[in-house]
Amino acid sequence: MSGAAIEWVGLSGGSFQMGNPRGDGYPQDGEMPVHEVSLTPFAIAATTVTNDQFARFVEETDYTTEAEEFGWSFVFSIFLPEDFELTRAVQSAEWWRQVNGADWRHPEGPQSDIGARGDHPVVQVSWNDAAAFCGWADARLPTEAEWEYAARGGLEGMAFPWGNTLEPDGNHLMNVFQGEFPTGNTCADGFAGTAPVRSYPPNGFGLYEMTGNVWEMCSDCYSASSYELSDEEDPRGPDLPDDAPRVQRGGSYLCHASYCKRYRVDARSHNTPESCAGNLGLRVVRND
Repeated sequence: MSGAAIEWVGLSGGSFQMGNPRGDGYPQDGEMPVHEVSLTPFAIAATTVTNDQFARFVEETDYTTEAEEFGWSFVFSIFLPEDFELTRAVQSAEWWRQVNGADWRHPEGPQSDIGARGDHPVVQVSWNDAAAFCGWADARLPTEAEWEYAARGGLEGMAFPWGNTLEPDGNHLMNVFQGEFPTGNTCADGFAGTAPVRSYPPNGFGLYEMTGNVWEMCSDCYSASSYELSDEEDPRGPDLPDDAPRVQRGGSYLCHASYCKRYRVDARSHNTPESCAGNLGLRVVRND
């Protein structure tokens, strides 16, 4: 890669217990059954891809993201100006608004920019955009199993990279929504939107913000029954059409216990390959 450097962390792989053993998640997401998975060694980026890194990719390749091609993307409503003209909302999630001119350079719409956010995770990029970045960076998106193994940081069965307590001793160890969702964010963790990478302590493997901040895309196609059919060695997810939804992991700054308690290392979600949003980013891996 001729672009911005990625800090790689080599992981030895081996066997681990994948899935949620605590029963505090969403069964409909396919977080169970817990099953043993064996992984070969791989390396993973210490942080999510930043705006600076993505900018270098775009500069060197003249790449146009899908949000730029579409001319719009979804933005969380509290980040919009008071005089914003109401547009299409996501059904059953009206806090997401369609915003013309929202893209990775303008995450909240044309009135916003990333001038002071070079070290923040890039957002408003799709799975297809992430795949293009990987091709340039000589990297790939992690499998879902690789992501969970890395996120756990060597801890078995825990909800978070540091243990089972959301805020141990009152300390905020990740960037999620505090207060009354969706309009009463107290920002007790210091951030309303994305936080710069390395804002919180790393996990046991030296990886930052594996939960909270932004959702991280995986290579696997999504199925709620994936774990029931999973291979034991280096699982790659179900074999589905290219336009099938893809797994995303880790939660984001918008996750809240009352609505989306998916800021756990064993929580799962998904999105279509062309989808973009203000809380969706990526982290990359490579074969070690």
